[in-house]
Amino acid sequence: MSRNFLMAVPIVVLAVGGSTACATKGFVRTNVGQVNEKVDSLGRSVEETQERTRQNEGKITEVDKAAQAAAQAAKQASNEADQANSAASAAATTANTANAKALEIDKASKRMVFEVVLTEDQGNFKFAETLLPDEAKAKLDQMIGQIKADPKGAFFEIEGHTDNVGGKIVNERLGLERAEAVKRYLYEQHQIPLHKMNVISYGEDKPVAPNGTRDGRAQNRRVVIKVLA
Repeated sequence: MSRNFLMAVPIVVLAVGGSTACATKGFVRTNVGQVNEKVDSLGRSVEETQERTRQNEGKITEVDKAAQAAAQAAKQASNEADQANSAASAAATTANTANAKALEIDKASKRMVFEVVLTEDQGNFKFAETLLPDEAKAKLDQMIGQIKADPKGAFFEIEGHTDNVGGKIVNERLGLERAEAVKRYLYEQHQIPLHKMNVISYGEDKPVAPNGTRDGRAQNRRVVIKVLA
């Protein structure tokens, strides 16, 4: 009986061993199958991602091309605008030059019929002021009355002058403002056409009396109106 038991033990061990081996192979096949499915799923996901990337790259390329085309169109439009501005500027310069030449020709064809001088020593412009006093307005009114009695057309050359007190640039501006005050009065009160008046400032450059005295400086602070007909 003891011999039979010993022979039975290996048979049982072999049976158990064989069963374990079969179970292990099945487990491996199951896990391998799951891994393969996951690998296949990941592969498909990668392919889809790559496809979307290619599509996006294509869209980005199209957008870049559109942006480049828009930038080129904007640059061309800017160049055309610059050319138009240059042409307009050139036309304006030509027109101004033509007007200046016409004005010079008009002046050259006329002669001075009389001259009016507005100075501080005669109760007109005060020191460092551009306000047109009543005395100066009266002289201008008298001048216009004489011109209207003449049937010929008239042209007004209005010069601004100062003494030498202050800087040269300041005096040029002061002389111009005084001449402009006269021009404005003639236009507003007597309707003299603007194109019939020319304003220029000589500042301190053309004194009529020495600037070393108070009376001399008062004479130099003046506006000269030359009437051409």
